[in-house]
Order: sequence, then structure tokens, then C-alpha cells
Amino acid sequence: MGTLSLTQFLSLDGVVQAPGGPDEDTSGGFGQGGWSVPFGDEDFGAYMTGVFERPTAFLLGRRTYEIFAGYWPTHETPGDPISTKLNALPKYVASTTLTEADWSGTTILQGDVIKEVAALKERTDGEIQMHGSAGLAKSLMAHDLIDTMHLLYFPVVLGEGMRLFADGALPTAFRLTDSRTTGSGVALLTYERVGRPEYGTYE
Repeated sequence: MGTLSLTQFLSLDGVVQAPGGPDEDTSGGFGQGGWSVPFGDEDFGAYMTGVFERPTAFLLGRRTYEIFAGYWPTHETPGDPISTKLNALPKYVASTTLTEADWSGTTILQGDVIKEVAALKERTDGEIQMHGSAGLAKSLMAHDLIDTMHLLYFPVVLGEGMRLFADGALPTAFRLTDSRTTGSGVALLTYERVGRPEYGTYE
């Protein structure tokens, strides 16, 4: 059985929308796309390279899939684990509206996404990686299907935009398993899901 990890870029106020470019996602009138780019230093690049050395498959939401599929098939660099892994490994996209996928190695999951992802974890060895895909991530978190979260907090407050953790999220406890900081100030935090929160009183 495989594990499912999520790698997510967040502002300090929890915004995950359009970190990679002005036109990446303008839904809801969001006009601050590209907010992660100024912090992409050597430390950040090395960390992301390490992340992409581990997966055996990828799981993406429709919007993230379309962004990736529009770029990576024509930008593969020999020896680069990010481009080579994304192009070579199996990719699963959860969508009820996508009818075809031209990116080699892509399978569309069109049924009940919770059942489909649970079955995918059962039949896949190793680490299945999600990148971005906040809408899908919210649905999977509500059913305890994400095992590991790599949360990359960028030192910027945006004040608007889609957030990963919203009201109504399933109460969940995590254990911090890794933490480091890039030279540009990005906090790189890895958490493993451990169950429901515990509660108490300070005396």
C-alpha cells in the first residue's frame, strides 16, 4: 500500500492560490499571482529537487494538472528529477469534467474521488505525490487520505485568495517530522498525520 503526500505553497495567512505566476489562477478576481517567485533561491530549489526524487506516481486536481501539462512535457531537462519524474511516472488526475488527457502516462479518475484515491493508495507502492491541487486536497483531508504534508510557508501576507485550511476542516493532529528554513525565509515544514487532536487545560 502506498502513502499520499501533499506539497503545498502557502502565504503566512494561509493563501495557496496562484503561487507560480500572475495568470496561474485568477478565479474570484485574485490579482496577486506569482507571490512565491521572489523567494525561489538555491535552498528552495534543492529542497524541491529532493521532494521530486521520491515519488512513484502523482495525483493532481484538474486545474493543477492543466498547468503542469501545459508546461512540463516540453521542458524536460536530462538529469533533472522534477521534469523527468513528472513526464515519466504515472499521473492521475481527479476530475468529473476532463474527458481526455494528452500528457503521456495520465489516467483520469472520474468516479467517486474518495473511493478512487483510496483504491489508488491500495494498489500503488511507494509515495504518491500531490502538488498544489488545493480543492482536491481539502476533499481528501476530510477523509484522512493524506498521510504527509510538506507545507512551505512564504514570508508574505496576501489578505485574499483560496486557503487550504478553511472553516469546517476535519480536526486532525499532526507530528512535525522535519523543519528547515531557506536563505530567503521560506519555512519548510513536514507533518505526518497521527489522528484526532487531543485537548486539555492550562493550569
